[in-house]
Amino acid sequence: MSDQTNHEDDVKKLAQMVKGIDFGMLTTLDADGRLYSRPMAHNGNVEFDGDVWFFTYANSHKVHEIETRPQVNVSFASPQDQSYVSLAGRAELVRDKAKMQQLWDPSLRAWFPDGLDTPEIALLKINVEKAQYWDAPSSPVAHAVGLVKSLVTGQPGTVGDNQKVDLE
Repeated sequence: MSDQTNHEDDVKKLAQMVKGIDFGMLTTLDADGRLYSRPMAHNGNVEFDGDVWFFTYANSHKVHEIETRPQVNVSFASPQDQSYVSLAGRAELVRDKAKMQQLWDPSLRAWFPDGLDTPEIALLKINVEKAQYWDAPSSPVAHAVGLVKSLVTGQPGTVGDNQKVDLE
């Protein structure tokens, strides 16, 4: 299998895992170099293609942090599915109205009451460079089998899949 095929498969796997998770935790670096995280609504209807998009206010604190230090992390978790994704990359502010129209979802009015006419509305684009995911069967039976196998063999359980992915 070629590197291109592996890359496409990795992006598809990450897209599958992120789809349907409504919120991610965006971590930025503040002026003192400290990590700061906050929840961000993610439009699960948008296909992940190596970039993650969030609506934001252009004058927000997180945007000011990103302008100084664009390295960010976004993590997604679905404990009920035993699915976890960590995406590291560079963030940038995008004010493209056509892209905003493409990505808009009416549920976003909770944060942007005037829709796309909300003053200072913009997009935060995360250009994902590296990712890691953990994906395990979510059924109680699969977990029980893994636990029993671990207890019998004395080896750590290996239920699920963990991969590091380079998207650069």
